[in-house]
Amino acid sequence: MGQPLTFYGMSSPNARKVAILLEEIGLPYRTEHVAVFRGRQFDESFLALSPMAKVPVIVDPDGPAGAQPIFESGAILIYLAETYAPQFYPAAGPARWAVLKWLMLQMSQVGPVFGQHSHYRLLEGQDYAAGRARRGMAQIFAALERRLGEVEWLGGEAYSIADMATYPWAKRLKRYGLDPAEYPNLTAWRAAIEARPAIARAHRVIAAWAQQDTADRAAATMQENEMFQGLHIRAPSAQAAAAHNGQIESERERKGHG
Repeated sequence: MGQPLTFYGMSSPNARKVAILLEEIGLPYRTEHVAVFRGRQFDESFLALSPMAKVPVIVDPDGPAGAQPIFESGAILIYLAETYAPQFYPAAGPARWAVLKWLMLQMSQVGPVFGQHSHYRLLEGQDYAAGRARRGMAQIFAALERRLGEVEWLGGEAYSIADMATYPWAKRLKRYGLDPAEYPNLTAWRAAIEARPAIARAHRVIAAWAQQDTADRAAATMQENEMFQGLHIRAPSAQAAAAHNGQIESERERKGHG
């Protein structure tokens, strides 16, 4: 009997999307909670799995990737679908590209913009940044609403990893101060996803992690809170940045690109 896949995560939308696909596949796996509110993502043992100290991560010893960790949630979805559930990610043709581009929209737009909003709304004096993120969310939801007025699923005719990736963010309309009644296509799409048995199973996995996250957040020290917010990472000084830019310009001139 082979070794089960290990799924590292916490109660985040990016971890939820992976839990959904794992439950859709029915693949045996074990979970490892990463205490991000206590700074455990910066432990050397975890950095060996995820160089940017982010969850989720999977390790699938008996799969084609072997013992190497797979990080970045989009890469994990593609890996799992191509390896175990090709019905969720077409192998070729227009359908593959439809799924891929909506998956990439989630990765490059939905996740970052919604994540920025969640971050800035918790901080005082960040009204401009939070407002900019809210406007970005409204634009994204409008695009999703239009798309789902044209097709049943984001990738077209079939439920896919594009839907699994987007759902954990789109399920939070009210949390983001948006009225579900203004997004009937998106609301119907969410209901269709939530009717799938795998969703309830994935929610239970994330709910267990949420309990641990709540306890960790309550127990976190000031230093651990700063680590979670990224405040321990120091940006280069203005002088250092200027010196670096000067080096780049000198190199361009030396090569005749000035």
